[in-house]
Amino acid sequence: MMYILLLVGFVLLVKGADFFVEGSSSVAKMFKIPSVIVGLTIVAMGTSAPELAVSLTASLAGSNDMALSNVIGSNIFNLMVVIGACAIIKGVDTPTDILKRDLPLNIGVTALLLLFIWDLRISRIEGIILLICMVAYITVLVVQALKNRTEAVEEEEKPLSPLMSVVYIIGGIAAIVFGGDLVVDNASAIAAAFGLSQTLIGLTIVAMGTSLPELVTSIVATRKGETGLALGNAVGSCLFNILLILGVSSTVSPINANSQGLMDTIILLGITVVSYIFARTSEKTNRVEGIICLVIYAAYMVYAIIR
Repeated sequence: MMYILLLVGFVLLVKGADFFVEGSSSVAKMFKIPSVIVGLTIVAMGTSAPELAVSLTASLAGSNDMALSNVIGSNIFNLMVVIGACAIIKGVDTPTDILKRDLPLNIGVTALLLLFIWDLRISRIEGIILLICMVAYITVLVVQALKNRTEAVEEEEKPLSPLMSVVYIIGGIAAIVFGGDLVVDNASAIAAAFGLSQTLIGLTIVAMGTSLPELVTSIVATRKGETGLALGNAVGSCLFNILLILGVSSTVSPINANSQGLMDTIILLGITVVSYIFARTSEKTNRVEGIICLVIYAAYMVYAIIR
């Protein structure tokens, strides 16, 4: 039964994020907010909502191992599997803004996380620092988006009615929260039943499940030829995961880590540098590099399971 409930939780997380994004985007259109800003903020937060729900729920429940490992596992999944799969389907181009701003920032933020976790604890003060960095990042995105906005006419999509927009937003949030509860509770039960650590479950099953929105969004974007959007979605989600999710979780309840969490963070930093190198060479992540990404992820999974 716990496997079925875990699956139901994942479905609620993914569909809840979809409804939240659609309802929020509709409200933004009503108020004439530029779609580029919606994409950089609302949609990015929406695809990271499953990780936020799981990590915050786990933190409140005292399952700090899962809260931290979910973010680390999701980021490794985003950088190696999401980008790797998209690169295999069609080489992923690297837009100049992402190459100069988001990718180096991703390395810096991951290094900051490693610094914070070095004493095996992310305190409330450090969580607040992460949230301040998050606000600064969003501010920069919005300012640059407004500055570089073109006057091109966008395709008109009829927004939802005000009532339906509210229903979508509230329903989406409810599904995300309830789905997060189901995932944490049943993943913990599965871990206990098999004698597995919550860290391992967070790094594997939970991380993969909560990263489904990023994977689906990026693959769809790649098939439509929007490979830059696929890369931006993956890298942007990594930044949101660390700054927003760990920021909120550790502010609510300080996160205690262990030596495995420290090692996983070191590995994540190395993988973050590798993704930057691949994106920088010829300003494109090609198919061969995409295969290497998937091999690295498979090797990491083997390491996480047998250690």
